[in-house]
Amino acid sequence: MRIAIISDIHGNLCALEAVLARLAQERIDQFVCLGDVVLFGPQPCETLACVQALDCPVVMGNTDAWALDPQPHPIRDEQSAFFNTIELWGAQQLTAADQAYVHTFQPVVTLTLDAATTLLCYHGSPKSYHEIIVATTPNDEIGTLLGEQPARLLAGGHTHAQYVRRYQEKLLLNPGSVGLPYETLADGTNRNPPWAEYAIVEWSAGNLEVTLRRVPYAIAPLLEAVKTSGMPHGDWWSKDWG
Repeated sequence: MRIAIISDIHGNLCALEAVLARLAQERIDQFVCLGDVVLFGPQPCETLACVQALDCPVVMGNTDAWALDPQPHPIRDEQSAFFNTIELWGAQQLTAADQAYVHTFQPVVTLTLDAATTLLCYHGSPKSYHEIIVATTPNDEIGTLLGEQPARLLAGGHTHAQYVRRYQEKLLLNPGSVGLPYETLADGTNRNPPWAEYAIVEWSAGNLEVTLRRVPYAIAPLLEAVKTSGMPHGDWWSKDWG
């Protein structure tokens, strides 16, 4: 079985289409999405429709839940207003049918690999889409965040940072972000690089292979979508790309 794991698309249809075009060239038995599909990008409805067309299980992400019940985020700095305005705009684009589809997103998704092995998929942690698990999270904290989980393979998103790590007899992975990957530069600032991230899990006769991937795509169509979509603060959103 070959499973494509995507996460954190954030309304970036250009990035999602690049991933799907690459995956169309190979055999994929199952897609699964770890959430944060719609908000904070220029094409929320188009992105949601593209994910829906995959007919795959989708985990509820924190921004997906927010889109169903928008509440202003706390003001932490001068950029908070930009985040609030862009995400509220995205939520307001959703039709009643779009909202109904987002309501079908699940807290966790479990996929059976064989009679004794399962893949558990979540957004932040199995307990909450707000919790964070990264490559450097101490093992004692991992145990608290995971709880009593029988799954041998666990996949989560939320942090936009790819990793694969062991925890006891389990393997944890994060596929990174399709629509909003980021990297920290030497001067401490962040940028959104021109690629989309995802992962492939292959399970065959008890053998496991996990591949973290990134696919490049042209940023110009994305920035054009920002201009034509009516998304507020487009210049601010676009300045960190490339």
